[in-house]
Amino acid sequence: MDAGAQYNPRTVEEVFRDFKGRRAGLIKALTTDVEEFYQQCDPEKENLCLYGFPSEQWEVNLPAEEVPPELPEPALGINFARDGMQEKDWLSLVAVHSDAWLLAVAFYFGARFGFDKADRKRLFTMINDLPTIFEVVTGTAKKQNKEKLSVSNHSSNKTKSNSKGRGSESQGKFSKVQPKDEEEVLDEEEEEEHGETLCGACGESYTSDEFWICCDICERWFHGKCVKITPARAEHIKQYKCPSCSNKRARDLR
Repeated sequence: MDAGAQYNPRTVEEVFRDFKGRRAGLIKALTTDVEEFYQQCDPEKENLCLYGFPSEQWEVNLPAEEVPPELPEPALGINFARDGMQEKDWLSLVAVHSDAWLLAVAFYFGARFGFDKADRKRLFTMINDLPTIFEVVTGTAKKQNKEKLSVSNHSSNKTKSNSKGRGSESQGKFSKVQPKDEEEVLDEEEEEEHGETLCGACGESYTSDEFWICCDICERWFHGKCVKITPARAEHIKQYKCPSCSNKRARDLR
């Protein structure tokens, strides 16, 4: 097992890139790959850990044998609690511990390579600009963004007597880019409507040049590419269920 420590990021930018890669892998395990992650966390097995790699991949495995390990270790024994609580609560718990591990790894590199006060502050600021894994998994980030968007729209409406319908929300559950030669003004309005909407799979922010789709069950938005849905396929979907909601329903029916 390799916890992704085959290289040592030495600058703030490199450590942040390492952080983002590991974070993306962990989010993938707890959202789009949740069925596979759930199955691998068998309570009958030994203490297991969830690792995220800089390559945006994840792995459930035993902890490192050497003491002390090359890098800080993730929370030990996450599999033991799997069947002792509601799935969403268990996933939230793993998400919290994953957030703590990511910070530990990032600042381990910072300490090892002598980041000064300014570097540590810059690194934390860059990390803090991203939603936590817990916020992505629980949908808290989306709720916070809606509140911010509501305040922003309320303020904007005070200065605009006439406001046109906004792109994505008025279109329903699909968000598509308007052709440049057709109502270009909607581009800016679409960006404003989404604000800081985050993909439920990768956690990245909304951009107007990408296709998005909203789950009709959990109401989270996803990049089409993250959930393997194309605009053409979306046109034929009456009720879209994201991978997490689909897998949960499948388990409930067993």
